[in-house]
Amino acid sequence: MTSHADTQLASSDLANGYATQEAADTLRFERLLPGPVERVWSYLTEPDKRRLWLAAGPMELTAGGKVDLVFRNGELNAGQPTPERFAKFAGEIHNEGVVLACEPNRLLRFTWEAGTPSESEVTFELTPRGGKVHLTVTHRRLVARGTRLGVAGGWHAHLTLLADALEGRERSALWPLFAQYREAYEARLAE
Repeated sequence: MTSHADTQLASSDLANGYATQEAADTLRFERLLPGPVERVWSYLTEPDKRRLWLAAGPMELTAGGKVDLVFRNGELNAGQPTPERFAKFAGEIHNEGVVLACEPNRLLRFTWEAGTPSESEVTFELTPRGGKVHLTVTHRRLVARGTRLGVAGGWHAHLTLLADALEGRERSALWPLFAQYREAYEARLAE
């Protein structure tokens, strides 16, 4: 049963963009973004647009299709140098997966780090809200707390970059955002 305090926390988290922990191994992020829904979908699925906020790489938009997210996080740091502690993430990193479900302009679900011990699952859900789009990102099967903290900080930072792109703002620097959010989640997420 959800208490009044839990409901207030969840509402507050949605307002300031922090993830909610849906289950011990599941994080959920929600954003209200400028639409239309087709435009947001294109930033999730088209490599040239997706690379502006997350990762480039091909994605076959059909169940069973291959996903190859090509992270170049150094390019997302708004011209700032990559801090030494993040240097191992600055080069090109491939994250392979498999599309589990795809309903254009509504739902995309795929595996993350397919075939590895840390394989998990990401779902994007889009719902039109007038001229805006409600985006829900759910990341499941995050077993270790350290993984949840890194994923929470990472998604929060990358979703900030997505909002920057969609709202036509100058792009924020990835690494300062990641460090800030990763630290905030230390106190927010359950042990």
